[in-house]
Amino acid sequence: MWSWLRQVKDSVSQKTIGLMRMQFWKTAIDEIYRDEPPNQPISMELWRAVRKHYLTKRWLLRIISEREKDLDDRAYRNLQELESYSENTQSSLLYLLLETLGVKNVHADHAASHLGKAQGIVTCLRATPYHSTRRRVYVPMDLCAKHGASQEDFIRGSRENSVRDVVFDIASQAHAHLQHARSFRENVPPGATPAFLNTVGLEDYLQRLRRADFDVFHPGLQNRNPLLPIQLYLRSWRNSY
Repeated sequence: MWSWLRQVKDSVSQKTIGLMRMQFWKTAIDEIYRDEPPNQPISMELWRAVRKHYLTKRWLLRIISEREKDLDDRAYRNLQELESYSENTQSSLLYLLLETLGVKNVHADHAASHLGKAQGIVTCLRATPYHSTRRRVYVPMDLCAKHGASQEDFIRGSRENSVRDVVFDIASQAHAHLQHARSFRENVPPGATPAFLNTVGLEDYLQRLRRADFDVFHPGLQNRNPLLPIQLYLRSWRNSY
């Protein structure tokens, strides 16, 4: 369901069609929690997961509602708006992952909140080159105004200092959330670690972005890091995020 919801925005030509698809999932969630899942593969698997792990309905509906609002296809007004979107989508997904792992811990929840925000912010940065080719800009407008960068600069793939300064501010906030999430490590149960291994990819991208001097359009950032699987394995082996 998560993967499908992510694709709705790019796969529909009219907002009305996207809203209809979102409404389908809202109805499906209600039916799943009444033990009357639609006869559809994803719905059936989700129903089984809900029954097995007692997943919280609120997190699922929050993801759908936030994706529905995102169909408006506009830039975030400020960094706080991007963080709110990330909390309602990425963090909600992490809360669900914690439930599947049987983890109920306030420190793990706090870590999930910050990791979700970091994930959402990094995703916004990583997708910027792709969105620019479709003449779309989602970076926070208050930061663009602060540094004198325009939406057209991002659409053109500008590598000027004003654009880099915007990217620096956004990346710094993602890094701050990543560090804040790690500050809870001593109090987070070991069983929660599998849900938090996304830190490996987040840290890798932020480090490569820093080495590229915060040029979000640098070609090297589009390449996969061949060492990432090894880093992920080591982090998993150490049971640490």
